[in-house]
Amino acid sequence: MSQSHALSDDQVSHELKKMTAFIKQEATEKANEIKIKADEEFAMEKSKLVREEQASIDAQYQKKFKQATMSQQITRSTVSNKARLTVLGARQELLDDIFETAEQKLGEAAKNKKRYGETLKGLILEGFYALNEPGLQIRARKADYPLVKTAIEAAMKEYKENVLGKEISATIDEESPVPDGSAGGVWIVGGGGKIDINNTFEARLGLLRESALPAVRKALFGLNPNRKFFD
Repeated sequence: MSQSHALSDDQVSHELKKMTAFIKQEATEKANEIKIKADEEFAMEKSKLVREEQASIDAQYQKKFKQATMSQQITRSTVSNKARLTVLGARQELLDDIFETAEQKLGEAAKNKKRYGETLKGLILEGFYALNEPGLQIRARKADYPLVKTAIEAAMKEYKENVLGKEISATIDEESPVPDGSAGGVWIVGGGGKIDINNTFEARLGLLRESALPAVRKALFGLNPNRKFFD
């Protein structure tokens, strides 16, 4: 029969120290595990937050970059359009000045009587061909009546020669003269007063302005790179 012996106080104290040391070791190891796990979770969460913040910063940067780029494009386009309009305005002003100067000098063509008489004949003859009527009226400035009468006779003769002997007659319409303020030229009236051709210098300059304007632009400013079609 075995006998149990009671532990002495030293033995109890020793056992308690062993148990305490074991528990302390277990607690230390557990604490280390918790710390390591906490550090890993902290590092993961920190990395996640950094990535999210970086993505947010990148998104904001891209948004601001796009806004800045668009604003720059709008500014550049606005400046370019203003510059283009300024250039076009300056070009148009120059063209207007050219034709205004030409209009101011129209009256000088009538100072040379011989040349002016030939011009009147050509203007009248053009009306003869265009209207092709046997009886026409010519309107002119009162001061030009003597030159116009001579021009009518010369135009009728040339018309008859060029249209195989076809007769044509024209007289000055003294009831409706061209205003004295006109630079010169004539109106050729037919169809019983219902059809007329304005061959005054002012009207001819207006026609020239329309027909010659593209050529004048080309001569002054060169070819337009944006123009696709040409006459």
